[in-house]
Formats: sequence, structure tokens, C-alpha cells
Amino acid sequence: MRPLRTFFVRPTLPTVLSPLRDLAYNLAWAWNVDALDIFRRLDGDLWGATGHNPVRMLGLVSQERLRQAAEDDGFLAQLERVTQWFRTYTQAKRTWFDRVGVGDAKPLIAYFSFEYGLTECLPIYSGGMGVLAGDHLKSASDLGVPVVGVGLAYQEGYFQQYLNVDGWQGELYPDNDFYTMPMALELDAAGRPVTIGVEYPGRRIAAQVWRVQVGRVPLLLLDANLPENDPHDRLVTDRLYGGDPDMRIRQEILLGIGGMRALAAVGAQPTVCHMNEGHAAFLALERIRQLVHEHGVSFAEAAEVVETSNIFTTHTPVAAGIDYFGADLIGAYFSEYVRELGISVDDLLALGRQRADDPSEPFCMAVLAVRLSAYVNGVSKLHSQVSRQMWHNLWPGLPASESPITSVTNGVHLATWLAARDLAPLYDRYLSPRWREDPSDRRIWEGVQEIPDEELWRTHERCRERLVGYTRSLLRRTMERQGATPHEINRATEALDPAALTIGFARRFATYKRAMLLFRDPDRLAQLLGDRARPVQILIAGKAHPQDTPGHETIRQLIHLMRRDEFRGRIVFLVNYGVEMARYLVQGVDLWLNTPRRPLEASGTSGMKVAMNGGLNVSVLDGWWCEGYRPDLGWAVGRGEEYPDPETQDEVEARALYELLEKNIVPLFYDRGPDGLPRGWIARMKASIAGITPVFNTHRVVGEYTQRFYLPAHAAYRRLSEDGFAPARSLAAWRQRVRETWPQVRVVDVSVDGPEVLAVGDSLHVLARIRLGPLRPDEVLVQVLHGPVTAEGEIGTSNVVTMTLGEEACRGEAAFGTALVCAQSGLHGFLVRVLPRHPDLPDPFEPRLVVWSQ
Repeated sequence: MRPLRTFFVRPTLPTVLSPLRDLAYNLAWAWNVDALDIFRRLDGDLWGATGHNPVRMLGLVSQERLRQAAEDDGFLAQLERVTQWFRTYTQAKRTWFDRVGVGDAKPLIAYFSFEYGLTECLPIYSGGMGVLAGDHLKSASDLGVPVVGVGLAYQEGYFQQYLNVDGWQGELYPDNDFYTMPMALELDAAGRPVTIGVEYPGRRIAAQVWRVQVGRVPLLLLDANLPENDPHDRLVTDRLYGGDPDMRIRQEILLGIGGMRALAAVGAQPTVCHMNEGHAAFLALERIRQLVHEHGVSFAEAAEVVETSNIFTTHTPVAAGIDYFGADLIGAYFSEYVRELGISVDDLLALGRQRADDPSEPFCMAVLAVRLSAYVNGVSKLHSQVSRQMWHNLWPGLPASESPITSVTNGVHLATWLAARDLAPLYDRYLSPRWREDPSDRRIWEGVQEIPDEELWRTHERCRERLVGYTRSLLRRTMERQGATPHEINRATEALDPAALTIGFARRFATYKRAMLLFRDPDRLAQLLGDRARPVQILIAGKAHPQDTPGHETIRQLIHLMRRDEFRGRIVFLVNYGVEMARYLVQGVDLWLNTPRRPLEASGTSGMKVAMNGGLNVSVLDGWWCEGYRPDLGWAVGRGEEYPDPETQDEVEARALYELLEKNIVPLFYDRGPDGLPRGWIARMKASIAGITPVFNTHRVVGEYTQRFYLPAHAAYRRLSEDGFAPARSLAAWRQRVRETWPQVRVVDVSVDGPEVLAVGDSLHVLARIRLGPLRPDEVLVQVLHGPVTAEGEIGTSNVVTMTLGEEACRGEAAFGTALVCAQSGLHGFLVRVLPRHPDLPDPFEPRLVVWSQ
């Protein structure tokens, strides 16, 4: 039965405990151990039973317990300390951003993501990309970067995993009760919930706006589960990554277009927008529409402003992971919308196609994001190379290696993932006090060498013991739910050895992750795990997407293999992988295993979390590990080879992994001196902490985005918006003029001055005569690409030198020259190219026009 009316009941707190309510509704508690302790101390059992949800806990805790806490001097003293920290943190006057920012004219960066992994009691995430988004907001808060997050409030979120007796994954979708979670409805001046609307074919749907406060950063989440919406449309914010293409396009319209409208509804006017993957690409259209509607500019003029202040981060190294929509679906959803943009549906389709004039090509969200973003990046150096190959057709005439897709390698939020009760006190004693605020300073982490081996090892052993205790408890609960016998339950509670070498493997069960690589030779693995003198155990966790049948089958095979007698108690599968489980794993394992099929791992972040906690990595050289690996801090499976035959690749790399484990890793772990310490292993632990932590953290990531993208994008937005958008109008007119006259541009002649054979250090003078047509010399950029010539007759790794204007010739021609310095011997070659140039152009490649010498 549906209620006649609804009302919200707040917990009743004694006045002296009222700060608990403010703490509960700001997720800063999620990465502060003292704040976590205050809730745990209030009622530890209830804290666990509510899934570490302080809002729900405060609504359930007994009034008697609240009265006791209000009279407990020790509790009140701790609450005062936490409250003082909270005030100081949220009201800080001078942050990192204030020191590097742009003075009074601060930007506002809107960060859009389909999912956010912030804490276990807010299950609106599925995996690594969501956790990265959550860590991004946390570091933005710590650094004071003016960011506002935008996402969707999923009623069911991602699924909870269970396994049947055959090991087949099943999915449960429990409802999220937003009113008992650390989020609150955004209210207008009259106290009514803020709502926005977006148009679907023949109807308009409404969504209300929830706010999640992440330290200093607000996160706005859109919720379409409202009575005024059609039942089918209420499901738009039902599940994460669920449904068919029609459901997906409705979700992405709500995220991108609705998200921009939600920002406007709460009075937030972003000058920069950051798309975390292509799901939010429709925001670019809405930004353009708002400028067209509010300022009377044309689509082309508005696009200049929007494009120069958009950032697009791609996470996907394969086309199958990108969202594509058919032309009929785009036409159905945007036939009315494009009229407000002043373009046609065909114009919109062209923006989402690599070959703009190919009607057979579907509309691609990533292509739309690339075309309408001045800054495009992958999430590791290798991933940016893969992305340049994927999308090089968007820059016709350019070699794939020069496609303007850069990289910002991922990181993790130190305070969230570090073992705060164990390692943090150790770091406090032996490192500079600035390790929390400035984790990217390499000099700070050199102090890890000062930590006594005994202290570091005993601390890590406590973390491993805690992981084993957590695993046993989880296994017991799982078996009780499955109706296991008392004997089976008791065996489960004796699983694992708290002192054994513990390997962790946890990730999404996509086939390219190769979860079965370690199990390719079960007999060899059994021999490795069964050595009584040097025991080894493996913890495995992860989910398969509900529609990924091969992923389900992989889990089933793994469960059946684990049931073999030689593996019982030595291999454990942890069901329903999530944020809480991940913390135990990354803090407690000795070794983190990662076996993707190169180059399909865009980045990965779990191994970074392990490293900051003193664990070591063994991984294929893919994603972030290509940059993080050094022989003194971990192990590499192979040397970065890529095989045309996947079966051969699996066989070769499985053997290499066994060799590493048998001959290097296990012996090093058990090589103990008279004091029982594995000093060689500890040396690698220290090298790993010091080498990986200062580089692969989100303070460095957010700082890099801020200085490389956010601040330049904000400056460009302000510049193009001046004087009623006059610079944007001028740039749009210039672009149109260049596009029309570009066919007249060509390299007429190239001459060189120098001997045929040069010595290293000599210079070769190059002169190019360029036909410009009606363009001025300062409207073009003339460059020489030079480098060694490969066996195939191509210029390999090229160097780029910009040529300077010489004497201007008649009839629309100009001469440009430069000197090439010969830095190495061998056969070399060069080419000359011409690109358009404008002071407000974010990148000379962006107009996608280039002329080469013939």
C-alpha cells in the first residue's frame, strides 16, 4: 500500500551530542580515524550492523545509550577533539589551491562521473572507476580545489553478489534508503526539494537533487524515482550499468544534461567541466545550449567557449567498453533538443562519429567527448598510447603518435586506504609531519628507511592477522547463510594461516583480467601452496557483470578448483567484493597479483593501495605498473611483450609467473635471519612505499589536473567570455574562414642548406615556401618533423621544430626557416607540415587541419 503522506523522522540527540549529526552528514569522517572511532565508540555492534553508516546508526541507537554517552567525560572529550578537527578542516582559510590558484576569480570545476566509490554505506559504485572518482573528490577536498561532483542517485545501485552451490554468481539488488544515508535533499529558499527536468521523446521527466558533502566538496546526485514520473522513467536511476541502450541513453541524458541543470538550480556556475569517462558527454551540449539561450551566441560561438573549458578522461582501452547509440535512437531523443542548439540531428550525429559523414557509423559518446573537449587524457602513459591508436581518425592527416591525447596516471587517496591504526602512527614517528598533507613529496618518503625493520614487519603482521580474522568471520557468515553443517562452519573458521605468505587478487571478473592465469597448471600451483615449510595462501575476490556470461563461468571454474583437497583452506574466494573488503585486503596481503592481458588494463589502482601499506606487487607490465615497476620494489611478469595469439601469451606468462613465485618471491619471503625477520623482503617493502606512494596518490593526480587542465581551461573560459563573448565570436569566425580557405594552403617548396653527409653536432638549414592563400603568416604554424628513418622507410621517433617566418613573398606566399641540429648518427629524414594558429586556440591540432610537404 502506498502511504497517504510521508514524513521524515530525525534522531533525537542530547544537545551535547549534537555535533554528531554534522559529522555524520559529511563524509570527511570516512578518512579520519578519530571521527570513525567516535561512532564506533558510541555503539560498536550497531556501527557494524548498519554497514558503517553513521546516519542510520544515530537513528537506531537507544536513547539510553545516548544518555550514557552524554554523561561520559571521556567520550565528550574525544567528541570535542573530533569536532575541533572538523571545524578546522572544513573552514580552512589557506589551502594548497589558495597558494597555486588564480586569486579572486576562482574557477568552479564540475566533475561528472557515472559512479562514485566513497564509502561502503553509499553503494553507488561498481568498481575501480567509481573508487577513483571518490578518491578524486576526497583529494580535491583536502587540497581545497573548488570542485563540485555530479552523478546519479541509484535506488538499487550495483548488485550484491552471492554464489550458489555450483559456484555460479547470483545478483541481489537491495534498495538504498536515501533518508537514512549520509545524504540530504537539496532544498530551495522555500524549503522545497530542488527538482530539474529533462526531455525524453514526448515527455518531460523530473529529478530531485540530493547532496552528499565530501569534506569541502559537494556531490550532487540526481534521483528520478519520483511519483510524477512514468513508472518506466522512474527506473532511470534504479541500477548502475543496467538495462538496454534505451535505458542507457536516458541515464546519460539525465547525467549530462540534467546534471548541468542541477548545477544551475543550486546556483553553481562551473567555468570548467571534467568528464570522468564518456557517459557524461551530453553535458557539453547542455553547456552550449545554455550559452545560446542566455547570451544569444551561435552554436559555433558557444562551442568555442565550451570546448576550451572541457576535460575528458577516458578509461577504456577497447572499443567494446564504449557506449554507442544508433542514429535512430539519437534522432528520437534529440530531434527537439537540437533546435535549441541551432543545428540539425545530422550535425549532432557528425559530432559523435569518427568519420563525420559516414551514415553507417553509430554515435559514440567518447567521440562526442573528444570533439568537444580541449583536454583529453588517458589514465596511464601506456593507456594514452592505446587511446591515440583508438581515436587517431579524429585528427585526419596526423600520425597516431601525435594525436593530442595526453595522460594523467591514476592514483589513490592515501588517508582512505592506509592502515590508519597501524601504519599511520609509524609514519608519524619516522617521517616528516607533512606526509599526510603533502604525500607527493618524494623527500618525505625517504624517511621510510629510518623505520626499524622489526617495527615495520610487526606492524605488517598485525595487518595480515586482521585480514585473516576478517576472512574467517566472513566465511562463517557465508556458510551459515548457505545452511552448512557445524563441521563445515568450523573448518571455515580455521581457514588460512596468519603467518603464511598471503597473495591477493581482487578485481572485476572480465576475461581480459585473466583470473585463471595462476591456475593454468593446477598441479604446479598445488605443489607451491602445499609446501609445509613455506606455506602460501591466496585470497580472491571480485564480481562479474550480470550480463557477462564468460565472467560468471570463470568464477564457477575457480570455485570448483578451490574445492580440490590440495587447495582447501589455502585458496579462499571472498564473496561480494566492495570498499570495506578492499581495505582489509590491500592493508593485509603480502603480495598483490595482477595479470591483465596487455595492453587492456587502462591503469588499475589496487596495487597502489597495497604498496602504501607495505605490500609488494607482481604484475604484467600493463597500466600503471609500466610506470611504477622497478626491480627493487616488486616483480614484473614478462617484459611488456604483446602476443598475436592469446593462448601463447597465456602459456608463456603463466610459466613466467610460476618461475617468479618458486624461485624469487617465496624464497625471499621465507629467507629469515636468527631474529625471524625477512630482511630482504622488508627492504623491498621500504623501497615500494618510498617509490610508489609519492607518485601514485590522488593528491598528485588532482594537483596535476588543476595545474595542467583546470586553471588553463578556466583562464580560457574567462578570456572567451569577455565583452559579451566577443573573443568567442571572433574565434568562431576565424575558424570558419580558415576551414573555407585551408584547401589553398600548401607547401610549395622545401630546400636545404648543408652537406649531404653531416657529422654529429652539425646543423642542417631548412627553408620552406608556403602558399597561404588569403591567410596571414601569423595564422599558420610551420613545423619540421625530423628523426631517424626505420627499416620500413618511415620516420620513427620524431622531433618537432617550429620554423620562423622569413621574408614574406608576394601572391600569398611566405618563407619559413629553421636549423636542425644532428644529435645522433644514422640515416635521418624530415617532413614539413603546416597547422592553423590562433592565440585562443587550445591546441594547434584541434581544428583537425594539416598540410604536409609532398
